[in-house]
Amino acid sequence: MRRLFFEPAAWDALAALGRLRLPPTGADVGDERVLAELLADADVVVTAWGTHRLSAAVLAAAPRLRLLAHTGATVKPFVTPESFAHGVRVTQAGDAMGYAVGEQALALTLALLHRVHRFDHALRTGVDWERAKDVPPRRELRGATVGVVGASRTGRAYLGLVRALGAEVLVVDPLLTDAAAADLGVTRVGLDDLLTRSRVVSLHAPVLPATTGMIGARELALLPDGGLLVNTARPALVDEAALLAELRTGRIDAALDVFDAEPLPVDHPLRHLPNVLLTPHEAAGTVESRRRAGAIVVDEIDRFLRGAALRHEIRPEQLDTMG
Repeated sequence: MRRLFFEPAAWDALAALGRLRLPPTGADVGDERVLAELLADADVVVTAWGTHRLSAAVLAAAPRLRLLAHTGATVKPFVTPESFAHGVRVTQAGDAMGYAVGEQALALTLALLHRVHRFDHALRTGVDWERAKDVPPRRELRGATVGVVGASRTGRAYLGLVRALGAEVLVVDPLLTDAAAADLGVTRVGLDDLLTRSRVVSLHAPVLPATTGMIGARELALLPDGGLLVNTARPALVDEAALLAELRTGRIDAALDVFDAEPLPVDHPLRHLPNVLLTPHEAAGTVESRRRAGAIVVDEIDRFLRGAALRHEIRPEQLDTMG
């Protein structure tokens, strides 16, 4: 993971900021005791997926800790009310990932529109050449209506890309003002309206009480015949059982990067449907995205140590709106 985020120059820059302590070879930083030992006299901790949260035991063992710098976006798995009370500030590198996720969502959109996944499935499973061509009508992105659920960093990256290719964009986001929508060149609508009118629906919302399960059987039924659903956000936004039932009818197609069960079981029915395109939760995993994240972490730590304002700080009240 360190090599993914910190190319040699970035690693040297990080090392120049202070004395680095790395986990022992084979140590599991998801183990509370391992993390507590690592942070015994640390001022800053750099986290990645799988790091144990800053529990009471970890905080008690780390009296000097004052900054958590996360290489990803959401920090909910790592910080606690106790950590903020302990005086630990929090920053993250979510800005690094927005474009990568938006670009993959675009790639999935284009693949669905042109039924690339159906052609690939047919040819790989031995379907006759002529029968392999028998797919639902293929469409172009130019002139299509695309619905974006969530004007998040990834949502804005995606809508900018599809607009550049000629799509008309509808957006659902309670925090998006009319003025901001006008600046983005999109139209604010309600969820039902978006689902009914959109050829493609791409999900980019955080997981909150109001968004959990927001796409269920009723909402999926609103999609037009031949509608396309892209989810590179969070699995909890969609009722997976309802989605699977709708997909089994063949009425809609979907591209999914996130799943209720990860890793996705090898016998999961989603793996066998010709109208589903699957990727293994890797939308943000480009070389460029990882390197941007590492650079953000180095810069934030440098700013913290110099007493400068952090550019990506997360405050306690923001956790409630973070996916």
